[in-house]
Amino acid sequence: MKILLVGEYSRLHNSLKEGLEALGHQVTLIASGDYFKNFPADIKLTRQYDNGFGRKLKIGIYKIFKKDITSISLLKQALKQKKYLRNYDVVQLINEKALGCQPSEELTFIKFLKQHNKNIFLLCCGTDYLSVKYAYEQNLKYSILTPYFEGKISKKNFQHIFNYIDESYIPFHNYIFNSIKGVFASDMDYHIPMKEHPSYLGFMPNPINTQKIKYLKNPIRDKIVIFHGINRGNFFKKGNDLFEKALKQIQKKYPDKVSLIITENVPYAEYIKSYNKAHILLDQVYAYDQGYNALEAMAKGKVVFTGAEKEFLTHYKLQEDEVCINALPDVKALTEKLSWLIENPDKIEEIGKNARRFIEKHHDYRLIAKKYAEAYTRF
Repeated sequence: MKILLVGEYSRLHNSLKEGLEALGHQVTLIASGDYFKNFPADIKLTRQYDNGFGRKLKIGIYKIFKKDITSISLLKQALKQKKYLRNYDVVQLINEKALGCQPSEELTFIKFLKQHNKNIFLLCCGTDYLSVKYAYEQNLKYSILTPYFEGKISKKNFQHIFNYIDESYIPFHNYIFNSIKGVFASDMDYHIPMKEHPSYLGFMPNPINTQKIKYLKNPIRDKIVIFHGINRGNFFKKGNDLFEKALKQIQKKYPDKVSLIITENVPYAEYIKSYNKAHILLDQVYAYDQGYNALEAMAKGKVVFTGAEKEFLTHYKLQEDEVCINALPDVKALTEKLSWLIENPDKIEEIGKNARRFIEKHHDYRLIAKKYAEAYTRF
């Protein structure tokens, strides 16, 4: 098949592309790299007017004309590549706003893709109308909106999320769903809101390139190394404030037993190398399942604090703390779990080995690519 993947968040589409190509399919990826993360793409778009004077200009133009010049620029760049965006058997969008544009520009791009290609599929692996609506209605015991409900962050500072459930956004959402063959979900956090939807085609675990990401033997020789990578834009959304408080208690409790590595807003290539020496990685709190960063760390044999709720455990037939640590939104619980690992270091190696086996069994990029390829032809 000839397949076009549109957008990139976490390296998901890059790994899927590698898996599909290993199966003999022809794959093209168009994306802007997701801000500072700078993921690669075959057709690489450049986000403009996001910093310095350019950002001030963008804000001024938007206030006066209600036009987002970053979105306009991305659309123009994409449409300059028209000849490379036609005649695909499958187009897959990584999100309703796959290019990272405003709905008006995304709509123009989707119309072009719909007119010049066979089938469009959608992937639910980040914030969108259905997942945000489900979280806003508090159907989950906790979600990315929990910090908002707890008053940690204002609606204004979470506006990029609330935009998905604004009345003005709904016609765009409806157009997308009327244009696609169906939608897949990449983990439990999106499977749960989607599972009763008529357009839902099923759960597709994140693909991890187990050839590129190797298991790292990392015996504890002196101190237990804990890694905390911060994305400042998602600070409260990921529960970084809770991790920071727990780490302060751990440093005070075990000053001679732990060492910390902390990074902030680093590109993907630097991020994935920066935790190689770590034994424990703190990923996110408000999740039911693992995101992409967590899975890659698990593939390296790290003990990851991330989402591992009962829905995840049931789906994969796992026991608690078998392949990762369920990071609850509670400083006391986080501190207790960290203390347990520090006082039982043999568990770190055990969970790390289990994590690698889990990734190989359920997330191998070729296995997941085969599931996608079968789904594309079945639906």
